[in-house]
Amino acid sequence: MKEFEYPFDAEDIIKRKKYYKKELLSNSNQVFLEKKIAILGGVTTNNIKLILELFLLNYGIKPSFYESEYNQYYEDGMFPNDELERFAPDLIYICTSIRNIVDFPTLIDDAAVVNEKLSAVYNRFTALWTNLTEVYKCPIIQNNFEYPYFRLMGNKDASDIHGRVNFITRLNLNFYEYAQTHENFYICDINYLSASFGLDKWSDPYYWHMYKYAAAVPAIPYLSYNVANIIKSVYGKNKKVLNLDMDNTLWGGIVGDDGADNIEIGQETPLAQTYSEFQEYIRLHKQLGVILTVNSKNEEENALSGLRRPDSVLKEDDFVTIKANWNPKSQNLTETADELNLLSESFVFVDDNPAERAIITAQIPGVAVPEIDSVEHYIQILDKSGFFEVTALSGDDLKRTEMYKENAKRSQLQAAFANYEDYLKSLEMKGEIQGFIPAYMSRIAQLTNKSNQFNLTTKRYNQSDIETVACDPEYITLYGKLSDKFGDNGVVSIVIGKIGGEAKDELHMELWLMSCRVLKRDMEYAMMDELVRKARNAGIRQILGYYYPTAKNGMVKDFYKLQGFEKIKEDDEGNTVWKYDIIENYENKNRVIEIVRDK
Repeated sequence: MKEFEYPFDAEDIIKRKKYYKKELLSNSNQVFLEKKIAILGGVTTNNIKLILELFLLNYGIKPSFYESEYNQYYEDGMFPNDELERFAPDLIYICTSIRNIVDFPTLIDDAAVVNEKLSAVYNRFTALWTNLTEVYKCPIIQNNFEYPYFRLMGNKDASDIHGRVNFITRLNLNFYEYAQTHENFYICDINYLSASFGLDKWSDPYYWHMYKYAAAVPAIPYLSYNVANIIKSVYGKNKKVLNLDMDNTLWGGIVGDDGADNIEIGQETPLAQTYSEFQEYIRLHKQLGVILTVNSKNEEENALSGLRRPDSVLKEDDFVTIKANWNPKSQNLTETADELNLLSESFVFVDDNPAERAIITAQIPGVAVPEIDSVEHYIQILDKSGFFEVTALSGDDLKRTEMYKENAKRSQLQAAFANYEDYLKSLEMKGEIQGFIPAYMSRIAQLTNKSNQFNLTTKRYNQSDIETVACDPEYITLYGKLSDKFGDNGVVSIVIGKIGGEAKDELHMELWLMSCRVLKRDMEYAMMDELVRKARNAGIRQILGYYYPTAKNGMVKDFYKLQGFEKIKEDDEGNTVWKYDIIENYENKNRVIEIVRDK
């Protein structure tokens, strides 16, 4: 719903939260990802919970909540808690604030005493995080601390060790260092949020003394939105592609009318500098693995001439695809999605023209269409929209642009072959297929939360889950990497099967997924070959596969049939069960990928 996209009307959301919840739940086309979220609060959290629920529903996540009593966050998380253990949270959010720090330095404390007080606060939290991780084995989101709403020493409060500003700064740095060294631990940066909102308004003492809200009521939607962005990123619901207009979006003016020499870009005018700053911001997204594409109504040569200006920050090579033509932009975006093997909901469409934005919104559901106005606000609107919130950054993310460019080269090569198998052999593909190893745990967890189309069960795992099954002898796990003469695609396929049956001779497939960027390269057959080999070595006689249909995974409805399985069950909702009896004369299906395997 547009009402939950930045910039949103916080007051309207607060007033109409019950109405909006009903509207969000009434969408019959939405298939929700259900998650159990525990909120452990050092402050009153009820309104935070209610509005967080709205933002999560808008992201396609249906939460159920455990909520601690006021200021019982430490007791609930640190000591045995039957109710929380029965709840079995998928994620824990610790909502604390500066109001939960009770022992600040005084002006008579020496440096040793100040450091002891700092350590006492930090150690209290690390003990809490450690216990929660050991007991619940799920991701944790922790607020950092906003600055105090007064400075006893004025400006010196920031530099003197006795100052509360200095104390909070040092404490936040300790939290950040912990986050850098612990997986599945995320900081909710209320220090930044409060500064952006305005610290005086955020920390209005009235709301604390009246309701025990650490953030003023008008600020709560911004806090809830920020937490929701972390959660949707953890569960793989980030956007992946920027689909960019050019004229009056990447530069000022119309290149076809004004000519490349006369568009606003570079350092000659304040307006040109603003567009250059926006281009630099867009280009930085490549570091996150965001794919840049062009969608412009233009003659292609005119469009390229703008990018070829010496002072253009963005160059032709920064884009995976450039569609500059007179086709409807909805058609261009759909074709780009098809070429990249991505769903249209992975796209953010950025265009200064409100008419074009309206067409995309009406014709391609799921595409994010931010309401940008004047260029000086472009960065602010995109940045605060949280489309690309980072909770994990793998090596594959950093190489994503190059991977998609390499895919384009593969497509060009395919046109030169009449026989598809000859084309696949010409790629000189090499596959690495092994049981899960520590080096790829983060990427494997990331894939399970992102892959939707080629995913038989769409079961989601966090990194702790992946580490657990990797060490459990009751499971057979496989990851698959694929490279060829054009480049390395990284980890692209995951298989998890659980050994069962009375004789422990059955393998039940809990997960089978593959990245769509390697579709039609026979990687699924190579994975099947290795699965059969490992299953045989484990004494497995029968593999049972499961397909659970979603709105997005119809492409793999007959996957098990193609692998030689027999369908043995199907219910009214289309859920199917498949059986494969392992036989001694199994013939490998992969004939085009050279496999490196574990022993």
